Amino acid sequence: MRLAITYDVSNDSNRRRVYRTLERYGAWKQYSVFELEISKTDRVELEDELESHIEPSDGDRIRIYRLCESCVGAIEDLGDSQPDEQSNVI
Repeated sequence: MRLAITYDVSNDSNRRRVYRTLERYGAWKQYSVFELEISKTDRVELEDELESHIEPSDGDRIRIYRLCESCVGAIEDLGDSQPDEQSNVI
């Protein structure tokens, strides 16, 4: 399944842990945004791990969007090109 994940994490060390976790699963697209192609099992593991890296009481938040095939085909980039640093490029 294809996912887009965004995050807003206040603590620097927690934000780094979220970034590094997402980097293992997908491609960094822009600040605080990743795209992933993962299995259902990996999604459950990922959500558990991400949840352990955030503090909701501090306002931390992660949003996960499932992208259907027609949605992926309609993605448009405006402005500067995507970041050079990518892992597991989709």
